[in-house]
Amino acid sequence: MSPLGSLHWLIASGGEAMLFSDASARWPTESAMRKVLVIVPFPMSEQNRDQRRAQLKAVGLGPDIAFDFESVRIAPRNYVSASDMVLADIGILEAGLEAERRGYDAVCIDTMSDSGLAALRSELRIPVIGPGRASMLTAMMLGNRFSIVAMWPHWRHLYVKHLKETGLSHACASIRSIDVAPDNQALLGGKEEEIFPLLEACARACIDQDGAEVILLGSTTMHQAHGFLAERLEVPVINPGPLTYKLAEAVLGLNLSHSRTAYPASPAPKHGMIRAMGDAAEGSGE
Repeated sequence: MSPLGSLHWLIASGGEAMLFSDASARWPTESAMRKVLVIVPFPMSEQNRDQRRAQLKAVGLGPDIAFDFESVRIAPRNYVSASDMVLADIGILEAGLEAERRGYDAVCIDTMSDSGLAALRSELRIPVIGPGRASMLTAMMLGNRFSIVAMWPHWRHLYVKHLKETGLSHACASIRSIDVAPDNQALLGGKEEEIFPLLEACARACIDQDGAEVILLGSTTMHQAHGFLAERLEVPVINPGPLTYKLAEAVLGLNLSHSRTAYPASPAPKHGMIRAMGDAAEGSGE
């Protein structure tokens, strides 16, 4: 391979790109089927994973990309406390640690918390995409102020963290919730008549009272409400999960990945320890 052939563009989450030379880096050829691993942040049945997989129907993708949905082995009950977030990071790191070795070309994380994203980027050369920051940055391409519509107030800390890290607090018109506990297994299935009007009223308040020009769904577990809201609201509504699938397709097509300068690899990786945590969690039955 020529020296130029081994140069690849890497991009950091803030949009800063750099040249990186790595002759062993693996990029899909133009004709190859590209494979993306979607990490589902909770253990669940195949039937419930199908409801996550249904997000693929909401986005147009090319015929040369495929998505596999796999659940974590380590997870909290929900993402409320600081200890919950540590478990979420470890679980998603463990689930995606071998993705590159298994032949995947990119990883998508199916949670607005972006849990495990930075850790996986430090371990993998392939792109790792999360919907949290990406949704907010996309909103800034579509309007000047956005609001986040969530299921319950206990997720507020997730959004505030992203706003601080991206420096976009000034652009967030509001964070509102309908104060209904989320179901991270069955999602909104069977609850459409109850939940969808509440979400519409919440989004309407964001637009009319708070000045939102773009609405972000606060969770990938809310994806079933996207079409309902998009038809009824006069502003763009961002569906975070499908956004990550399209971003994965885009960065692969551009031969882009995260910056190793922004996400340095560990000088002493502990892969065996991480896998042992997953084995222990799976064996615990919790």
